[in-house]
Amino acid sequence: MEAEFVQVTSTVDREDIALLLVERAVKSKLAACGRVGGPVSSFYWWKGSLRREGEYLMEFKTRAAMADDLLGFLKSNHTYENPEILVTPIIGGSREYLDWLRGETGG
Repeated sequence: MEAEFVQVTSTVDREDIALLLVERAVKSKLAACGRVGGPVSSFYWWKGSLRREGEYLMEFKTRAAMADDLLGFLKSNHTYENPEILVTPIIGGSREYLDWLRGETGG
């Protein structure tokens, strides 16, 4: 069974960028809603060095059919050379919420 809905997550290093990306994605109906959290501490390897950075987490809810469009938007507007952009299937939830999500993304 393929999921009808997904959650897309990514991080950026500045809150103002996170807020702008989430607002633009929701205004353009690429996502029904978005959330900015943080700052969070991220640890990762980059170009041979262990890095620790403060980041802001972005979460978007959308239809699976729109995930590629949202990914394209994020990639073309992201400030990172190789951004983390993950898509996770939503396999259940409140019917009323999922109906709202569907309606807000043109489904």
